[in-house]
Amino acid sequence: MRSVSFFPRVIGPALLGLSVLLAGCSPRQDTFKPLIVITSPDGGSASAARSFLVKGYVVDDQGVRSLEVQKVAVKLDTPGEKIQPFSFRTLIQGQKADYVIKATDTSGNVAVLTLPVRVDTVKPSVKVTKLERDGQTLRVTGVATDDQKVAQVIVDGSRLNITPGTRVEFYAETTGQFAEIEVRDAAGNTFKTKAR
Repeated sequence: MRSVSFFPRVIGPALLGLSVLLAGCSPRQDTFKPLIVITSPDGGSASAARSFLVKGYVVDDQGVRSLEVQKVAVKLDTPGEKIQPFSFRTLIQGQKADYVIKATDTSGNVAVLTLPVRVDTVKPSVKVTKLERDGQTLRVTGVATDDQKVAQVIVDGSRLNITPGTRVEFYAETTGQFAEIEVRDAAGNTFKTKAR
């Protein structure tokens, strides 16, 4: 009696299906570049000092492998993690400089951010355009200006809701004999005055 084997016919299609299934399970190619975010200084990249601390973080969907600033490695707390906080200190020789930040993820994708930084020692100014008293209420209207950007206007300790810019109009109500007005620019320069 002749034996007939059906094994090749059965295993052939099964192996073909398995190879197709495994090919579909192969890891996808990582094309996402890391994202570099600067969180400080608050107002941007200006400071009243030549040396100040820049803070930020790098985020990547697979993990951050390394970080460089001006081609010098910055130590990461936990290389390979998806979110990496970092900080570095500037040392500006003139009035401005460009800091090149380079992040590389675990797949080798590279992101580069050029951060322009400058020294700003010019204080903002404020002009009170209207001052009214109604009983105990003091209403003050004014304009704050700066050569770069007004970041904050504070009246009697309360920060006003403004849109930062080189010229900011503001209005506030307070009580007392006078209104103490404080204006800060993006570099941290401060000007204070009293409206009576």
